[in-house]
Amino acid sequence: MLTSLVVALLVPFALPQEPAAPPPPETLTFEWVEAGRHDLGPVWPETWRWAADGVTLLRQRGEELAWFDARTGEPVAGPEQDLTEPAGEPDATPSRDALRARFETLEGVDEQLARRLVTRRVARYDDLTVHLADGLMVAASPAKLTVLWRASDPEPEFPTLNADGSALAFVAANDLVVLDTGTGATRVRTSDGSDSQFNGKLDWVYQEEIYGRGRFQAFWWSPDGAHVAFLSLDESPVETFTVIDHIEEGHFRVKPEVTHYPKAGDPNPIVRLGVLDVAAGKTRWVELPESAGDEPLVVRVEWTPDGKLFYVVQDRIQTLADVLVWDPATETSATWIQERSASWVERPEAPHWLLDGSFLWRSHRTGYSHIYHYGAEGAFRRAVTAGDWQVTRLEHVDEEHSSVRFGGTLHGANERHSYRVRLDGTDLVHLTPGKGRHNLRFNAEETLAIDRFNALENPGTQQLVDLATGEVLRVLAQASPARWDDLELPRWRSLRVPTRDGLLLDAALLPPKLAPGATRAPLWITTYSGPNSPTVQDQWNTSAWFGFLAHRGIGVFQLNVRTASNLGHWAVEQAYLRLGEQELQDFEDALDWLSTEVEWFDADRVGLTGHSYGGFMTAYALTHSDRFRLGIAGSGVYDWRLYDTIYTERYMSTPERNPDGYARTSVVEAAANLSGHLVITHGVMDDNVHVQNAMQLVYALQKAGRPFELMLYPQARHGLRHPAQRAFDRRLAWSAIQRHLVVRAADR
Repeated sequence: MLTSLVVALLVPFALPQEPAAPPPPETLTFEWVEAGRHDLGPVWPETWRWAADGVTLLRQRGEELAWFDARTGEPVAGPEQDLTEPAGEPDATPSRDALRARFETLEGVDEQLARRLVTRRVARYDDLTVHLADGLMVAASPAKLTVLWRASDPEPEFPTLNADGSALAFVAANDLVVLDTGTGATRVRTSDGSDSQFNGKLDWVYQEEIYGRGRFQAFWWSPDGAHVAFLSLDESPVETFTVIDHIEEGHFRVKPEVTHYPKAGDPNPIVRLGVLDVAAGKTRWVELPESAGDEPLVVRVEWTPDGKLFYVVQDRIQTLADVLVWDPATETSATWIQERSASWVERPEAPHWLLDGSFLWRSHRTGYSHIYHYGAEGAFRRAVTAGDWQVTRLEHVDEEHSSVRFGGTLHGANERHSYRVRLDGTDLVHLTPGKGRHNLRFNAEETLAIDRFNALENPGTQQLVDLATGEVLRVLAQASPARWDDLELPRWRSLRVPTRDGLLLDAALLPPKLAPGATRAPLWITTYSGPNSPTVQDQWNTSAWFGFLAHRGIGVFQLNVRTASNLGHWAVEQAYLRLGEQELQDFEDALDWLSTEVEWFDADRVGLTGHSYGGFMTAYALTHSDRFRLGIAGSGVYDWRLYDTIYTERYMSTPERNPDGYARTSVVEAAANLSGHLVITHGVMDDNVHVQNAMQLVYALQKAGRPFELMLYPQARHGLRHPAQRAFDRRLAWSAIQRHLVVRAADR
């Protein structure tokens, strides 16, 4: 057993490889797919768009252009804007050379620094521009240059002008600073910023799990520019985690990277919500509601159009969300909305404000996401949409006609459709006829739209739609699957798979191209399966990798488990306190169904792969089921006690409150039950899902004497960005598939 492990680790590609030479066009080989030399996308005979006048339809066939009346379809002369080179808008700022020469007049600025300043414009209002380079920040107007910040000070972050350009806010050394752009004088700043005190800047967990990956700015100007709201995060109680770079260029020692990272059950950063009063030069602190408990999360901050502070607070495990509004004039808050759940409340979206001060609000309170209309002071008016389906996005509000356009799932949870409804909830119109995922492009008056859509079984259609009625006026173009057909590949099939409790789940199946004499084939499953994150979309699949697998006699399957189905919050919350359990049950039900409905399916040769949550799902399946011969788990969480507080506790509560759930869902604790062959891959510098997850699983598997493969990617984080590593990872997968799935059980 140990010998086989060493061989697998040291010689992962000990099988004959495809020839390196480019293949002939009629063949699909691994090298061709890996090099991106084959495009399996649709072929369009022509494409349509709106002409520059926003009224006329423009058709393009190769280099040929033609214009048509949108309503009648009759040929017309092309608009003048389409027939001449666009002049472009004049640039109100001086030329780069002139601006560079002006910068060189500043003390301590040479030609090289002046060039860098010109090319790094970080903010603009009218004819005022703000430039930043090498720690020097300069405000430039036609009249003068003003030095706002000098290189001897910390590098400014997130420079943002107020509404009239008179003041600039930014973060320096974790303090929030507001400067006068005319004089460079400091108007107001915080004073306690440090390595453990963030003012106006998010820490790792807040940006990753609440405000959005890579979005660290945590301050917001009021509409009148008189106030700046900001989050203040005290990191002192938060544990740190060290990520190691073993390959720092030119060095022979490791380079540590230390980050505040709270794992499930750890203390979170202590959050406060402050408001800088620019004129008074002081900070006012906004009281957070007692309902959120001792460890609140401030999950949304913005200003109302009339200058009040709108903010949303959740409790630590996110079973509630309170919407409050703070008035700078009285320094008091009022509660407008309270969302509650027996599981968790999704982070509410920002409201859509209407001209009368009322607003539209999206909530999952019925188990489905729908739009609600609230009055100016948070008084409930009505539900705008309702039913056993979901609103997925708010697209446009037409207040003149009292209507709202939105995306929704009324015609399919894995499709993308648009609808229009009146603000009083009447006159619902479906704007995107046809199965699949739709993308609308509107004429200038938004009375007509070019609807471009495709589906798993339709490479693409362009049609003209009347937005008043949803009627298709004309089919403009139909794409062909010629590139797919040239290779004589099977076609993807859209499926609805029943589970043991009768729920139908969306699925996609690409049958294999069976070799002569073959009657059975293996199945390769790709998944993510994280809460509310569907894998299957009803759209044309252009993956040459999947086509290659089918070409080599391997079927490909994808399934939207119920918790990742877009069916509604009622379905997602079936994962509550037990991540992985319901998802695996749905996969096993799908395999049972395939065994009875698909003649070629060999249930003894099933492989599963996924990354991140999909990596967890893969390793969980192989340690909690005997239905999978091969799993390739990338960057997975293998015990939820190893992942961050805000994401994990939303779905699992805390380890203290849910110890059995954490134990049951742990891949590490179930390592001895490994069934099938597991390949573990992980980026060594993953600062999201730490490589600690892989190490703990590896150690548990070693102690249990279970064979596996491990592949670590130096300097890689939560994804593989280096092309050589991505290519290596694909070859690793293909090698494992050949060794463990292509070979039949009788031949092993």
